[in-house]
Amino acid sequence: MLNVFNHTNIPVYCHTDILVVGAGSAGCAAALAAAMQKKYSVMIVERYGFPGGTSTQMLDTFYGFFTPGENPRKVVGGIPDLVVNTLDASGDIFLRPNTYGAGTGVNYNPEKLKWVWDKLITGAGVNYLLHSTLVDVIKTGEENICIIWNKGGFFKIMAQRVIDASGDADFCHHAGFEYEIAGEKEPAQSMTTTFRRSNVDLDQYEKDGGKKMLMQKMKDAVATATHPLPRKEGSAHEMNAKKCISTVAVKVSGYSALKAGELTKAEIEGRRQAFIFEQFFKDEVPGYQDASIIGLSHQIGVRETRRVYGQYRLTKDDCMNAVIPDDIVFLCGAPIEDHRMGKDGESETVWQYVPGNGVYGVPYGTIVPAKSDTVWVAGRCFSATHDAHASCRSMAQTMSMGQAAGLAAVLSLQHDCHAAAVDVKILQQQLLAVGAVLQMPDTVADTTRNGWKNNFSG
Repeated sequence: MLNVFNHTNIPVYCHTDILVVGAGSAGCAAALAAAMQKKYSVMIVERYGFPGGTSTQMLDTFYGFFTPGENPRKVVGGIPDLVVNTLDASGDIFLRPNTYGAGTGVNYNPEKLKWVWDKLITGAGVNYLLHSTLVDVIKTGEENICIIWNKGGFFKIMAQRVIDASGDADFCHHAGFEYEIAGEKEPAQSMTTTFRRSNVDLDQYEKDGGKKMLMQKMKDAVATATHPLPRKEGSAHEMNAKKCISTVAVKVSGYSALKAGELTKAEIEGRRQAFIFEQFFKDEVPGYQDASIIGLSHQIGVRETRRVYGQYRLTKDDCMNAVIPDDIVFLCGAPIEDHRMGKDGESETVWQYVPGNGVYGVPYGTIVPAKSDTVWVAGRCFSATHDAHASCRSMAQTMSMGQAAGLAAVLSLQHDCHAAAVDVKILQQQLLAVGAVLQMPDTVADTTRNGWKNNFSG
């Protein structure tokens, strides 16, 4: 806990009932869930100039809506559906299979998604503040004094309840909650700079073998050292823009995203690798001879840093035993997808699929920090072990966490109780009322390219 500021000299920006720190998928969903109850004031602060976090900074596909396999089920609903339906209204969505079988993804236009989040957040009456970074937390009784910094200087936000959706658990770090740092026990998952290319001849690519051909050429390039690729596997998939491809292939390991100096080196290495891949595709992959990088991810993609210790900690056994707890707040069917550096120094990805029905439930305690009275977590800083986190970090699940946290914060204020004392049965009723999915659906989902028409509720 820093508390380095004499906060009495810092002006108050505002008072709010519920403050959400971070406007990624989890934070946006949390703010919307809380504000839609129309009972209390809600504010969200974000350090960048746009919302969405990973969903708009580096990716263009939501995973986790559907279970993988031959009989997919749609296991996420509510506010996540609202986001997808809004994207659909402007024709900015299609379904696509995952390259390695993690389940069907919901592909979207990330630039349009920024506007969708803007529209939903402002329309819900949320006090919305961008370009503002949380730098310290001071606890006084039931009130959380959050110190932020932006171009105007330092300001205080006085909040009765806080949802930490910062990704790096920044609020919990400054407030003194306990957490594990990725890499302390198991190797931290690698970081990835994604990139987008234009002028790809997809017809030629598919004619010459498509994905199967690409995978073989990557393996051959690594084996023969014709191109210094950091890995022999990767994803290059169609975007919402014609003749454009989004690529997830870069792997950067061995750096901490919590140390600016190391993160700087990771950013540089990520860009270096991206252009190695560009040249490899030009030289070796049919359809890519005239394709060029038109955009790199806003920052390098970080999969895990701080993971808060919660009232409950999701474990690999919970996932692999397909446990459905009584205090479930959302479902997950995503496999463990652990991006790491292998023993031979070569990057690899370890996959483990959920057996049986292929679904497990995530308990309420995973989004409530241990010893918390007024704080929740949502997104990749939630309470899970390394392996469980590698399954439950998909954006459909992080939106579901935010949805549950937002509703729980409202219930906490409404019933004047601490976070751990929220009646989970009432919370579950409210989740079901907004469209969340809390049990395995009987109906097999349509995951064809336009199958969302039969899966997403209006």
